[in-house]
Amino acid sequence: MRIIATFALTSLLLASTDAFTVGSNRVPTLAASTRPFQTTLYHAPMAANAVEATGFIATELRGAAMKLHTKMQSPKEGKVEDKPQPAVPYTPTHLDYLKFLVDSQHVYKAMEEIVQMDDLQPELSPFINTGLERVARLEQDIDFISSEYDVARPDVGSFGTTYAEELRNIASGGKEAIPEFMCHYYNYYFAHTAGGRMIGKRMASILLEKKTLEFYKWDGDINSIKETVKGSIEDMAAGWSREQKDRCVEGTMGAFKGGGGINAYLSGGRGGGHH
Repeated sequence: MRIIATFALTSLLLASTDAFTVGSNRVPTLAASTRPFQTTLYHAPMAANAVEATGFIATELRGAAMKLHTKMQSPKEGKVEDKPQPAVPYTPTHLDYLKFLVDSQHVYKAMEEIVQMDDLQPELSPFINTGLERVARLEQDIDFISSEYDVARPDVGSFGTTYAEELRNIASGGKEAIPEFMCHYYNYYFAHTAGGRMIGKRMASILLEKKTLEFYKWDGDINSIKETVKGSIEDMAAGWSREQKDRCVEGTMGAFKGGGGINAYLSGGRGGGHH
């Protein structure tokens, strides 16, 4: 089974590790268009001077995600062998990027609706309006790229549809399913704040004349927002049984698979369904 990690602390928008150059109506500079780039999101490797990790997120949940990273992404913690880079790098287009954004929005919408479900309250109330929400900002970006580059807005693709449906199926299990859902929530949102921003910066450079999309902006300090949300997850996990914690950790593979499929749009769809 091929495991492709994506979502630095970076957690997961997971994706294929194929390198790519950019294809667009506007020709990028040679330096920008020929440098290999990986469409992966990953948890940041542990700093050399980091203090010993404590808490459920820093130890168990992050540890499970790091094992699904490649050795290039995290030389010390990654357990997955790196794939050979393609001889001919894929050339993504504005349409590829739009597909990625549209599917991403569809998944974020599912998550934003799930945390507000009456059946999952009050447990998920701390995750409503955290500042991490992306749906409204993505709508602005999708409209911008579609109009600015004359690209019709695509329908939600199979990657986004499948992953959002999986999340809703998990949530339908009621409060017993909250640990598994929180694994997806943590990995998907937190990967975007790190590895996702790396993808955004590169795509901006090669497709958008270095314009930073709203997708990669937050109201307030993102590190403070992350710490608050992490604290809420830790508070929740502190009350879980060993079985519930295991259920959360065991959701990591599914989270990587779901996010990785969406990132595959940026590598021509290669590997997106095999994680």
